[in-house]
Amino acid sequence: MERKFLWIETGYALFANEGMQALKVERLAKKVGISKSSFYHYFADNELFIEELLDYHLQQSRIIAEKEKKSNHIDPDLIAILIEHKTDLLFNRQLRIQRNNPRFAHTLSLSDQIVGNSFIAIWVKDLGLQLSQKQLEGIFSLALENFYLQISEQNLSTIWLSNYFENLKTIVKSFE
Repeated sequence: MERKFLWIETGYALFANEGMQALKVERLAKKVGISKSSFYHYFADNELFIEELLDYHLQQSRIIAEKEKKSNHIDPDLIAILIEHKTDLLFNRQLRIQRNNPRFAHTLSLSDQIVGNSFIAIWVKDLGLQLSQKQLEGIFSLALENFYLQISEQNLSTIWLSNYFENLKTIVKSFE
């Protein structure tokens, strides 16, 4: 089972950083350091492998949501979680880029629901927002889309996130 997880973990990180083009079996085998036949031992084909990656992403989304529920503030609590789960955020970004694929769109929607509900609760509490649920969801949806358009492996840092959330706070407060 360890080797199977190694394939998944490596494929997950490659997809997160480079997208679909990184999920070639030969490239994965070289990165993992195991023969291609091992890949086919665990996954009948690339489609099954991608399904495993999507399932793994939903598991990671649940872990993030549980951590978010225990957070009191965006900065530093939530920011620390986001830094810890940088690869998961970048994977989610790739799902957004590839959302014309129905499987990716479905996983993206589920992931956003899992993580989003916990995030909105922190956001409301931390900012003291007095907006309706519909307004909050609308602003959150726009902020989420903007967030994923901006993040990259290079800029996703504590400083960048702190600045991003501070700017977002200013914008959202102007709506009240």
